[in-house]
Amino acid sequence: MELNRNQYFLIGIVVVLLGVQLRMVDAYVLNAPTTKFVVDKFGSADKQAAANATIPSLETVGSGASSSMRTVKPPVWAGWAAISIGAVLVLHSLAMPRPG
Repeated sequence: MELNRNQYFLIGIVVVLLGVQLRMVDAYVLNAPTTKFVVDKFGSADKQAAANATIPSLETVGSGASSSMRTVKPPVWAGWAAISIGAVLVLHSLAMPRPG
C-alpha cells in the first residue's frame, strides 16, 4: 500500500499531538492490571531494583513494593522527538503533489 499526501498529513498530525501530550504530562500512573502486565514482562514485583533496572522510568506509587500501581515517567527527549518527526511528516505531505 502506498501512502498519499492526506495519509502522511494525518500521521504527522497524530505524532505531533502525541509529542505535545508527552511534553505536557509529567508521569502516567498505571492501573493494577497494566502494572501486573508490565511486571510479568519486564521483572518481578518482589524485586524493585530489578524492575527499575529494566525500566528506569518505572516507579512504585505508594509505600513499599506491595503497591499495585506504578508510574511511568517518559524522558523529555521523547516528546521533542515525536514533535520533530510529526513536523517533518506534515511538511513532507505539503510538498507532495495533490492526489487525483
